[in-house]
Amino acid sequence: MALHWNLIAPTLNVITVPLPAKAVVRELLSVTTMLATKSKKSLSRPGVKNIVLVEGVRTPFLLSGTTYVSSLLHEGLLNKTALPKDAVDYIIYGTVIQEVKTSNIAREAALGAGFSDKTPSHTVTMACISSNQAMTTGVGLIASGQCDTIVAGGVEFMSDVPIRHSRKMRKTMLSLNKAKTLGQRLSLIGGIRMAHLAPELPAVAEFSTAETMGHSADRLAAAFGVTRLEQDEFALRSHTLAKKAQDAGLLEDVISFKVPGRDIVSKDNGIRPSSMEQLAKLKAAFVKPHGTVTAANSSFLTDGASAVLIMSEEKALAMGYKPKAYLRDFVYVSQDPKDQLLLGPAYGTPKVLQRAGLTMADIDVFEFHEAFAGQIMANLKAMDSDWFAQTYMGRTSKVGAPPMEKFNLWGGSLSLGHPFGATGCRLVTTVAHRLRKEGGQYGLVAACAAGGQVSRDHAVCPSTGTVLMHCLIAEVHRAAVAQVVKEDD
Repeated sequence: MALHWNLIAPTLNVITVPLPAKAVVRELLSVTTMLATKSKKSLSRPGVKNIVLVEGVRTPFLLSGTTYVSSLLHEGLLNKTALPKDAVDYIIYGTVIQEVKTSNIAREAALGAGFSDKTPSHTVTMACISSNQAMTTGVGLIASGQCDTIVAGGVEFMSDVPIRHSRKMRKTMLSLNKAKTLGQRLSLIGGIRMAHLAPELPAVAEFSTAETMGHSADRLAAAFGVTRLEQDEFALRSHTLAKKAQDAGLLEDVISFKVPGRDIVSKDNGIRPSSMEQLAKLKAAFVKPHGTVTAANSSFLTDGASAVLIMSEEKALAMGYKPKAYLRDFVYVSQDPKDQLLLGPAYGTPKVLQRAGLTMADIDVFEFHEAFAGQIMANLKAMDSDWFAQTYMGRTSKVGAPPMEKFNLWGGSLSLGHPFGATGCRLVTTVAHRLRKEGGQYGLVAACAAGGQVSRDHAVCPSTGTVLMHCLIAEVHRAAVAQVVKEDD
């Protein structure tokens, strides 16, 4: 059985490499005046600890069943770095489809990568926002004073998911283990039928509704009047922008990874710009024959891992790091999983903006998880609807849709891929990199998840039978601005 934690090893290794640290204090002071005159207000609050994103990395995201399919050996590759491994206070990882042998993947990966065995580690699962939950759990540990240095991340290895025996076969095998006589064993074996041997694949449907997410996306698109043409256009946009970003070297969070027995992989392999004519040829994937969700305008099954280094600002600067961004605020929200499974971003965005005292106009960078093109377009229409805001959210007016010139400009999950447990860290790291590249101050991350939940960097766990979503507000760090000023000079 493949131990998918070997994908985490390179991220745990690289995440601890410090950024250039020369003259950090001098550069911070040199840019203070510029920030005071050119930036919006800061979300720094007196008496509240500043928490920063120091670095974020990921393996290339690959189509499941391709290169990573042969990654059958666990390995803990560890090179010496300037940050001692025992300097990490806590490690948290997210994953969705868990391997029984490594149920606490965070702990196994930490030990395999050479971190101190004294460093506590735990694993979280929250569908597609599992690594979002890992990050915000780390933020909470730092904010409470429990820790100063956190490694958070996520991993998914869809090329080798656990496949169980049927319930009847499992019951028989457990009974065989307890049988005391040969007669009892033979009786149990004699009761095995062909139907017992049918394997049980990991569920692809919502437990509470028995409906696949693809069906939900198709119904959601229809409810908001999202056409097949709009979905295909957005999918083509995602792939086109991802290819442009990849060719320009903007996806700097991607690190090369040596697959045992095969070549080194250094870039995502799901980015495939096509044409509207080619996309139009595809048939409906879920609601047949008249649905609008296809394989091309849906995210694909993906293998990959990601990690971020989160620290208190005081600790990061003391160790000579140049943080990329402040992690300012977050919310989690939940909705009805039947009719609003993928609408989390529309619900979470107004809440996180209100908590932060910001408006949509204050946000310079938007990064939304692209589960389906139809899901994205439906959320944008909901966010731009006064009727939706008044009827479903109890608001007096709409929050407004993000301007497309600020939205997912380096591609998204439709093109880059979506390893369920790893996407959240990619989103947050991308926001930090885009803020620095584009000269922005505030970024907003939003991601929907199975069960009707959402993360807006983030924070309220869902109740049973609801949908969860996460939203997060990030603010560019003054050290990142200082670095840009230096490069421009």
